[in-house]
Amino acid sequence: MTRPPQKIVIVGGGIIGLAAGLRATERWPGSSITILEKEVAVGQHQSGHNSGVLHAGLYYQPGSLKARLAVHGIRRMIAFCQEHEVKHEICGKLVVAVTEDEVPRLKELYERGTANGLSGLRWCGPEQIREREPHVRGVAAVEVPEEGIVDYPAVCRAMQAKIKANGGEVRTASGLQALRRDGDLWHCQTVKEDLEADYLINCAGLQCDRVMALTGETPATRIIPFRGEYFKLRPEAQKLVRHLIYPVPDPKFPFLGVHYTRMIHGGIECGPNAVLALEREGYSWSDFSLRDTFDSLRFPGLWKFLAKYPGMSWYEVKRSLSRAEFTRSLQRLVPEVQEQDLLPGGSGVRAQAMAPDGTLLQDFAIELRPGALHLLNAPSPGATASLAIADHLLDQIKADGR
Repeated sequence: MTRPPQKIVIVGGGIIGLAAGLRATERWPGSSITILEKEVAVGQHQSGHNSGVLHAGLYYQPGSLKARLAVHGIRRMIAFCQEHEVKHEICGKLVVAVTEDEVPRLKELYERGTANGLSGLRWCGPEQIREREPHVRGVAAVEVPEEGIVDYPAVCRAMQAKIKANGGEVRTASGLQALRRDGDLWHCQTVKEDLEADYLINCAGLQCDRVMALTGETPATRIIPFRGEYFKLRPEAQKLVRHLIYPVPDPKFPFLGVHYTRMIHGGIECGPNAVLALEREGYSWSDFSLRDTFDSLRFPGLWKFLAKYPGMSWYEVKRSLSRAEFTRSLQRLVPEVQEQDLLPGGSGVRAQAMAPDGTLLQDFAIELRPGALHLLNAPSPGATASLAIADHLLDQIKADGR
């Protein structure tokens, strides 16, 4: 008779690691479930430094893992927030084509969203755009009514409390230092103690490739950290934005572009750009790690990426250092925004997996090994789809945990 793993250690107390721990306590109530988080609280990096958007699955290639898990995941996340009284709002999003040459790409997004199972998508002309967002300039748009905003740090805290109630453990300030395989057991050495596990789940986000390396394997991909910086609109300018306003992505570039986001606790955030972070968990230009910078610069894929996108890479740095340039990017969607309307906002670091040829992995990436599962890429909509991702990860684990 097969049986589930008896002792599971999950590395990483971000939203996906927490979701995996929560679902494991629900699926396998007789098992020991322990989450190791190196920070003093959960959700301190990507989970707590994103724009707080609930993504419905408009952008993703039909049939991809991201598309399937995003559509299912947003509904799971909304239900979780309702059950645990986490603040959220389904306010809808407008994806805007500013010029006629963007309209074919917008139509493709509409078709992708329809194929992915989104409900209520609406094609908008200039008049419909002005009705929903009077200050937006565009020739066409797609309204996505299912999208919204949420307090992801509160989601993390609710997951942590539920895990504890189910008999699992979340051990904070417990950074993993070493891993050793002995027969069917993992010996997990943290800064505080040694633990045994018969199954290891790596959800370490910005450190996931290094956690895999602790098992004795070198991942084929490398985490290259890209920092995204935001501004906030001053209170007097917040009337310019009602909901979520996004551009049509340019397929020539790997990043989405700046957009406007209503925040769940009030205010309007605008951004982000995308610059190479000099520290994996560094949220400003002054944050620097010699180890992290060296790891990025010695990876051949980064140089191939920079060679492929030299203009874009330089422009992102320029925009990061120039508020006037950042303003010009924002004016493309909302022309009335002025430089004096921008106040300093937050920033986040994206754990972007990059292949040796410089390609950015776009879909979720999972590697299975004996007694271990490694989540090596979980970009947006990772937070939105975290509960659906968790079930998918647990589905990969063989029934006997080996």
